[in-house]
Amino acid sequence: MDLYARKIVGWSMKPTLAKELVLDALMMAVWRRSPQGRVVVHSDQGSQYGSDAWLRFCDAHRLDPSMSRRGNGWDNAVVESFFSSLKKERIKKRIYRTRDLARADVFDYIEVFYNRRRRHSHLGGVSPEAT
Repeated sequence: MDLYARKIVGWSMKPTLAKELVLDALMMAVWRRSPQGRVVVHSDQGSQYGSDAWLRFCDAHRLDPSMSRRGNGWDNAVVESFFSSLKKERIKKRIYRTRDLARADVFDYIEVFYNRRRRHSHLGGVSPEAT
């Protein structure tokens, strides 16, 4: 795995659910995508998304945080669908010996399979990379 891949994987999985996890993940997305305009960022109601650090980060990177009311998960439907696919297609019934093996497998699923080869019905049967 090259240095870039190790950085991405290292950012994406941490042992605790702290605000640094979501800030690192969002920084990775901003860095990789370089959005030109404002972007809406949907989140759940976790304390990470209400922190001052989160709000300042969003403001500094022209991101508009969006949080649904409790019980209204429509904003997160796309990510919920993704996690459902990840669980069914890759990690269901797998036991990883180490966190590093889990990171590498999730990275492979996202970067090699899901974005490059997996066909998505909402994209007309092509992969995200093909659009």
